[in-house]
Amino acid sequence: METENSNLTNSQIRKWWSERRLLYNFGLVVSGITAFILYIILGVTLIMPHDPEFEITFFTIFFQGIGYVVIMVFANLFYFLGANHDFNFNKENSHKFRINLFNLGFWFSVSLPFLVPLMIVISYFLNYY
Repeated sequence: METENSNLTNSQIRKWWSERRLLYNFGLVVSGITAFILYIILGVTLIMPHDPEFEITFFTIFFQGIGYVVIMVFANLFYFLGANHDFNFNKENSHKFRINLFNLGFWFSVSLPFLVPLMIVISYFLNYY
């Protein structure tokens, strides 16, 4: 177990971040699928009865899936910023700082896909309620 001041070298810090990338990507996949299922449920129950142009087809599912993969690539580019921030601002080489930084980035990233179902609910209340 690492202590508060772990005194990791730069290569160990890089390895620490690298070891958590799979968890990060797994979280992105699970949140993306969950948010899309929620989008379908909310869209069908809230929007579709009022807007006949709202539709979910194989093409829209495929297109949104490809779009999400592209967004995951960008999210992984931002993941590098976490490690970079760790190198530049964690002057104490604190494990707690590193964990908090990872957790902040992780939960922010996995919550972003849920903005789409939230927009469905907002759209419903603004346009049809």
